[in-house]
Amino acid sequence: MDIDRIHRKRFAYVMMILTVLVILVFLFSMNLGSYPLSPLDTIKTLFGGGTSESSLVLFGFRMPRMVLALLIGAGLAVSGAILQGVSRNELADPGIIGINAGAGLAVVLFIYTFEGSMGDLGWFSLFAMPFSALAGAFLAAFLIYILAWKQGISPIRLILVGIAVNAGFNALLIVFQLRMEPNNFSQAMIWLSGSIWGANWRLVLSTLPWIAILLPYTIYKSKHLNVLALGDSIATGLGTKVEKERRVLLAAAVALAGACVAVGGGIAFLGLVAPHLARRLVGPMHHFLIPTSAVMGALLLLIADTIGKNLFTPAEIPVGLVVSAIGAPYFIYLLMKTN
Repeated sequence: MDIDRIHRKRFAYVMMILTVLVILVFLFSMNLGSYPLSPLDTIKTLFGGGTSESSLVLFGFRMPRMVLALLIGAGLAVSGAILQGVSRNELADPGIIGINAGAGLAVVLFIYTFEGSMGDLGWFSLFAMPFSALAGAFLAAFLIYILAWKQGISPIRLILVGIAVNAGFNALLIVFQLRMEPNNFSQAMIWLSGSIWGANWRLVLSTLPWIAILLPYTIYKSKHLNVLALGDSIATGLGTKVEKERRVLLAAAVALAGACVAVGGGIAFLGLVAPHLARRLVGPMHHFLIPTSAVMGALLLLIADTIGKNLFTPAEIPVGLVVSAIGAPYFIYLLMKTN
């Protein structure tokens, strides 16, 4: 009981610190950009006393982008935490094992199919793209699950099959990109690199339901992840329906990744790094790990987006490239460390 109390106390402290950091970075990021706002101007604008230009910049461009970064960061981090728990593999991540590529291929197919008529679809396109991404993510997950299955799921087999599926979907992505009009090809390239440029409140609205529903659900299901981490035989002995729970949790991870990829593009490594950092802070118990991963992922992506849009102002670096610059060395470190 004392150990559990210590873990809960540590979890509360970590969550409080991370939340404060998210708020500070959010407030700091509101002042930065090609149209700089002083802290005083930002405060005035927040309370309705700013100019029309500052209101447009803050509420029309910066805030929806930052809110979207928080949602995408939380979603991808939780997706990675679930995949690592389900597969019992530290290297599992929706971007590495092909789920992001499947979602990306579906969205590119959607853009290619409705090329030239996207504007006519209006609101439909905003909500159809997440569903397209979801379908592609589930297709990738289904292929990975079927091909990796051999009297159970082997962690190493899962990673190898995922990498192969990822390569296949990326090859198909290139084929369809080459058949696009030049403008749409450039847009697709930026989007697949991981970009939340051009975010608006409608994109926030299309992403919010997925995070608001699936994040609490995965926290509720975290007890099953704790049992699955003990191994299939022990989990079965404890009365857990292993394959059923694994499929349900995998579906939640895929849905989160698909919804995030639909609006944020191919942001890789975030689902790998955020759960690892969270695990170092609060330990491996998933009822602590999942909410901590969500806040950690939101913080990391918000920082990456702040760097990407301000490092070479007025030019921008896609946020996915910033995350990859941080995540790729960490991935190599994990590969060297893993037996």
